[in-house]
Amino acid sequence: MKKIISIASIALIMTACSEKNPFLAEWDTPYGIPPYEEIEVGDYIPAIQEGIAQQEAEIEAITSNPDAPTFDNTIVPLELSGEILSKVTGVLYNVSETDRTDSLDAVVARALPLLSGHSDNIAFNKALYNRVAAVYEGDQSGLTREQQVVLKKYYDDFRRNGIDLPEETQDRLREINAEMATKTQQISNNILAESNAFAEKFGFSVSEYPSKMTTTEDRELRRQYNEAYTSRGNNGNEFDNNQLILDVVALRIEKAKLLGYDTPAAYLLSDKMASTPETVDSFLSGIMEAAVEKAKVELADMQAFMDEDVKKGKLPEGSKIEPWDWWYYAEKVRKAKYDLDEAEVRSYFNVDNVRRGVFMAARTLYGINVERLEGVPSYNPEAVVTYKITDADSSLVGIFTSDYFPRQSKRGGAWMNNVRQQYVNAEGEDVRPIIVNVGNLSRDMNIDEVQTVFHEFGHALHGLLSKCTYPSVSGTNVTRDFVEMFSQFNENWAFQPDLLAVYAKNSAGEVIPVELVEKINNSLKFNQGFMTTELCAAAILDMKWHELESVDGINVADFEKKVCEEMGLIPEIAPRYRTTYFNHIFSSGYAAGYYGYLWAEVLDKDAFSAFQNSPNGIWDKDLAMKFRHTFLERGGSEEPMVLYKEFMGREPDSRAMLVGRGLLDEEETE
Repeated sequence: MKKIISIASIALIMTACSEKNPFLAEWDTPYGIPPYEEIEVGDYIPAIQEGIAQQEAEIEAITSNPDAPTFDNTIVPLELSGEILSKVTGVLYNVSETDRTDSLDAVVARALPLLSGHSDNIAFNKALYNRVAAVYEGDQSGLTREQQVVLKKYYDDFRRNGIDLPEETQDRLREINAEMATKTQQISNNILAESNAFAEKFGFSVSEYPSKMTTTEDRELRRQYNEAYTSRGNNGNEFDNNQLILDVVALRIEKAKLLGYDTPAAYLLSDKMASTPETVDSFLSGIMEAAVEKAKVELADMQAFMDEDVKKGKLPEGSKIEPWDWWYYAEKVRKAKYDLDEAEVRSYFNVDNVRRGVFMAARTLYGINVERLEGVPSYNPEAVVTYKITDADSSLVGIFTSDYFPRQSKRGGAWMNNVRQQYVNAEGEDVRPIIVNVGNLSRDMNIDEVQTVFHEFGHALHGLLSKCTYPSVSGTNVTRDFVEMFSQFNENWAFQPDLLAVYAKNSAGEVIPVELVEKINNSLKFNQGFMTTELCAAAILDMKWHELESVDGINVADFEKKVCEEMGLIPEIAPRYRTTYFNHIFSSGYAAGYYGYLWAEVLDKDAFSAFQNSPNGIWDKDLAMKFRHTFLERGGSEEPMVLYKEFMGREPDSRAMLVGRGLLDEEETE
């Protein structure tokens, strides 16, 4: 009777509140797109509170069920619980990163402790765990493989989160989780504030930094750009991140030790493909050594160009390449080696063309169709474009929104968000996803930006094409070192000559010349020593922060310098992200996980080799559909390596990645 009264009470509250709060009402909108225009800042917290109450009642109904625990009466209702929370967080997590305001920041600051506390209440619910454990330890022979994976995920998560620990230890874990939620958000806020200050001072956004460093002739100005860019979060002002970072690392260390692990890295990697810090360290060390050697060759090439500028009197005697010179002189080398001019490249890659190209590739490979939607709800009508994605049989695949351009309210970088993820609801209906790709890109794109569009749409396809039953394993709900495989795999199509011939056109409608296509593809391995070194250096820096057992006596700058020296990083190159603005690992879920980009690249390049070697050509439709059915539709419903072996028939081979980055000659792979 108690659970019936509880659920009935929630229903009455929701009925009373739903007239005013859009999150507590049915969304009578096209395709269930959130009614953004109706949502006000004041709606979020009440909706979160109601959502928490709803899910608490749903979980109480599970734990008070007198029947013996089964998958259907325990795991299924747990999977389908929290509908209101899913709705509100799906919207809040998106707009708080794309259209931040002071009032929205205040909402997030209030929401995070509420959500963290609620998550902990579930994680430490002994009655719920006992039912999950009873199902897990019972006969699983009647379960589908997806059900077995979902069940194991719940069981493992309970144990990894400390369900068996004493109550006082769990109370401390609650405090740690709440503190981390607040502090990591503050780090993100500070990075955005510093990035906006950079843009205000110099007149361009941080996303344009590589381009400006490439084209700015004034060396002193480049130095100023570099100093300001790399000192974000490290200026001793109100947005300084040094102490916050030490606080977060200390909290992660304490949490890991309470859970029985020596370091945060050991804890965070325990459920990833790589499994252990030792595996990751060995993996990165091998790549770093090869990358630095390649970068030294590139450095010598650039120094030769700088020496010419010295001879011409443009620079003083003894001038050597510094970090602020790399982009500028790399472009000189690229022009000399490949006769490739960035301005000419950009003229063929207008955003509309690139978006058309990414859709064409997906249509050719996976048989989907894309239709622009007009007049549908939008969180920023002036900036975003929304599309309906349908399958070959005209059934709905999902809704896709692109939000590509920088604005002050948007954090830096590029990413994919799930506003609604795919799953099968209680009525047996296949709920199709709503996916957003966000970026800070130019309207006329360079090579890197084109790759970014394809990269993020790879994530989108992973979410859109999902055909799972349970939300916890659908779409991109896979391990961090697996998820980037699909984004990076999609990059492989960006500069295929036959695709470029269709989508890459200049303002006069002229198709990109074959000669320029050849130059672009020949240049893709250019500067990869630098690119791989800075990426690998950031991944190693991430690991070293999370392999600490204490932060006592540590100074952030000194620690970073020591790590860079020990990894063999040459002084002309800095890690892609310095510690104080390393958003990925301190506020975006990539702690001890940034290596995943390189790890997943081994998988993606190896899988792409199947297309390169196909007798039916690189656009082999049958092979593409096999990729779709094996990977993109199945999300996290099977172990990553099982899926990989199913597609490739063997374990991954790293040689394709090393060749792709120019770190290994093709003849060495024979």
